[in-house]
Amino acid sequence: MSTIQPVIVTADQDVLLGFYTKLFGAEEIFRVPAEGPAFYLGLRIGDTDLGLVAKENPGTGAAPRILLSIGVDDVDETLGRVAALGGSVRSGPNDMPWGQRVAHIQDPDGNPVNLTQPIPAR
Repeated sequence: MSTIQPVIVTADQDVLLGFYTKLFGAEEIFRVPAEGPAFYLGLRIGDTDLGLVAKENPGTGAAPRILLSIGVDDVDETLGRVAALGGSVRSGPNDMPWGQRVAHIQDPDGNPVNLTQPIPAR
């Protein structure tokens, strides 16, 4: 069995920790080292894990080629809290033909994140 865990490399781990904790209810479940400034933080969002790695100069590189898609209870409500937590709204929310309401945001480091929720049946 294989498991895929996204890991974000960041120069400002505390900002991203606050963003994912306050916006998505992430809980810290693992830290290396256990004491002092962390190199690695393991977060749990729902039943999924997300890692944050501290790196002084992570580089900006080319356009992102991976994004996080996070299911939320209410896309519109979540979207309203993004900017206050240091993120930015890129587009949406929009109802998609495949049955999801979707908005596109960026976290404080500029990483792309999709917010999704099922559209209730009418």
